[in-house]
Amino acid sequence: MPHVRIDFAVGEACHIYYELIDGQAEKPCLVFLHEGLGCTAMWKDFPRRLCEITGCPGLLYDRLGYGLSDALQHARATDYLHRYALDELPQVLAHALPAQQPYILIGHSDGGSIALLHAAQQPASLLGIITEAAHVFVETVTLDGIRVAEQAYADGKLRGLSKYHGDKTEQIFKAWSDTWLTTDFAKWNIEQVLPSIVCPALILQGIDDQYGTRRQVDAIVEAVPGARMQLLEQCGHTPHQEQATAVLELMNAFIQSQA
Repeated sequence: MPHVRIDFAVGEACHIYYELIDGQAEKPCLVFLHEGLGCTAMWKDFPRRLCEITGCPGLLYDRLGYGLSDALQHARATDYLHRYALDELPQVLAHALPAQQPYILIGHSDGGSIALLHAAQQPASLLGIITEAAHVFVETVTLDGIRVAEQAYADGKLRGLSKYHGDKTEQIFKAWSDTWLTTDFAKWNIEQVLPSIVCPALILQGIDDQYGTRRQVDAIVEAVPGARMQLLEQCGHTPHQEQATAVLELMNAFIQSQA
């Protein structure tokens, strides 16, 4: 299995699992950033379908603590999304992609927030970003949704997560739920970095998203110059699964306009 060795601090190195999807060399690479309890396998066949339609190569990876990557080495801090966006992601890209390879980020939920934070640094090779259900601040509905998930986990209704995260399941679930429900994290807000994003952006969200409202989309579109948005009907928190055909069409049109 391909792994990249990531150095987060002096004397601390971890292994990050990744997968590559073949595509046309002249096309940008589509880099998929999974949700807060996700991993490469939980994207299912969506990345391959999108790569086939667009002709683009693809890169998927499990962030530290998830899937087939190493477990978290320390307790998660409130800036964990910044660390994934500014420390881990650049190292994965540098290892897995050719130098100066153009790329487009596709981020779901936590992955969408990571895409926004990364794009705000204005990387030279970044052609655009697509977000699904990204968060830029904490809402009551988000915390309510997490509490529902917490109870479901306690009741044993989320045992399927162990299929993907193995013996890291308890650690990563509690890292996600406990962090979001802390008093300190209630003040988390990345709206101030959004005006620094200069690449094209497509912002997607389900109208029935149980973890966020349209306020998230509006905040992003109002702050990011030229950002496009699409709200999807009969769709919750996972547009690429719940409205796969529509999302493939939207993403394909956006990608083709940048490729």
